[in-house]
Amino acid sequence: MEWMKYLFGLLTVALLVFVILSSMTKTIELSDWKQISAERILENIKVLSSDEYEGRSPASKGEALTTAYIEDQFKKVGLKPGNPDGTYFQIVPMVGIKADSSAECVFTNNDNGKRKTLKFADDFVAWTKRVQPEINIEADLIFVGFGVVAPEYQWDDFKEVDIKDKIIVVLINDPPVPDPNDPSKLDEKTFKGKAMTYYGRWTYKFEEAAKRGALGCLIVHETATAGYPWNVVRSSYTGEQFSLVSADLGMLRCAAEGWITYENAKDLFALGGKDFDELKKSAVSRDFIPVDLHMRASLSLKNTIRTIDSKNVVGKVMGSDPKVCDEYVIYTAHWDHLGIGPEEN
Repeated sequence: MEWMKYLFGLLTVALLVFVILSSMTKTIELSDWKQISAERILENIKVLSSDEYEGRSPASKGEALTTAYIEDQFKKVGLKPGNPDGTYFQIVPMVGIKADSSAECVFTNNDNGKRKTLKFADDFVAWTKRVQPEINIEADLIFVGFGVVAPEYQWDDFKEVDIKDKIIVVLINDPPVPDPNDPSKLDEKTFKGKAMTYYGRWTYKFEEAAKRGALGCLIVHETATAGYPWNVVRSSYTGEQFSLVSADLGMLRCAAEGWITYENAKDLFALGGKDFDELKKSAVSRDFIPVDLHMRASLSLKNTIRTIDSKNVVGKVMGSDPKVCDEYVIYTAHWDHLGIGPEEN
């Protein structure tokens, strides 16, 4: 589920990797399948979710316990070491960045000077992927609908509007385009109807914003369209954020990425003389044009930075056909989670 930091597509967190050669032609006996049981799966879940494993955060005691446990399980089921060095472990250099929780985001109406200040975690969350001790941004806000450019659907939310050095506000998920023959349903020919495409993912929103030179990108959170409540966003993004170490030190990303609650988004649009719900409706159209909100946002993030070596755990089953023995089918999953959260009363 989305809130569990399953970033295997980005490879930003070490993965539990099963590598199985596609040349496996040996028939699996029915008795082998019987080894898979609810009891065995539950046993693994109980171990990995136990307090001893401390939430399985990268570069923690939890990581050491988790990767050792996975290695042991691989050995028990007969998987061979999958890393070229003859071990089960692949080292993954990563950088962790944690923003100071005292951060505030201030929005100001460009015409009358009215202001609204949002509190970190309760009203918004923000972080940076740039490896810098401090981020300070101030820029105009532009609403870009769903922030999607999808030529295959003749869809362009930006309409060549220049968002360079601006902060964009976007909606989560794909545009919910009604079926022209039955408006009670979504159009299967546009963004695959109910099935979310990559255009609907928050990762795409941030990538498109960075590609177009935006200084920041804020996604409006709505439980129904995101699929999870605000407390999931808060718990996922108020802690340390991990990325692969990169030569550009994250400078190709937006200076700030984040989320804002639906209620605060409505208030901010109203502060700029706009109706959020009306603009949201207008965004479900190929004719949508980005809207200048006549507001500026200012945000400062003071960051704690560290570099770590995390681990992929890699096992393999050798294939038997010499003609395709160098071809692979890769199964991946993530072993990490959020670590130890803040104290609760």
